[in-house]
Amino acid sequence: MRDVRLEHDIAKEVIIVNDGSRDGTVAAVQTYMAANPSLGIRFFEQPQNMGKGAAIHRGIREATGEYLIVQDADLEYDPREYNDLLRPVMDGFADVVFGSRFMGHHPHRILFFWHSIGNKFLTNLSNAFNNLNLTDMETCYKLIRSDIAKALLLKEKRFGFEPR
Repeated sequence: MRDVRLEHDIAKEVIIVNDGSRDGTVAAVQTYMAANPSLGIRFFEQPQNMGKGAAIHRGIREATGEYLIVQDADLEYDPREYNDLLRPVMDGFADVVFGSRFMGHHPHRILFFWHSIGNKFLTNLSNAFNNLNLTDMETCYKLIRSDIAKALLLKEKRFGFEPR
């Protein structure tokens, strides 16, 4: 993430929200922040484990930039793809962009057979109910204009946030 340069000279704002992790995450983040002060990482801790959705809500509230990208800490997705997400917005084709593990030319983590079958079923069901044409409704990668994200009434606090 540190070495990724965004097109159009867009500045990065890195927000990390710890949702009650007790596995050494806080120490690792603090060490990284101390070693990379020029990144200006903003680190927030939830008072207790409140769920992934609640952590994302917090990140949205704290963000000051024009666009938001959700990036899970496990780096399943490559930060070098940020520009791929930004391009349709910058070109005026979208206000929201969803990533997909099933499209594109970049290698992605291998999914187990039954997980991919389940994902396809749930994605088709979600598309039918929402009149969309997504290829991966469980994708972590979401880019949205900040003003739109901040105006949404988000209720889901747990992992159910992801399929939305």
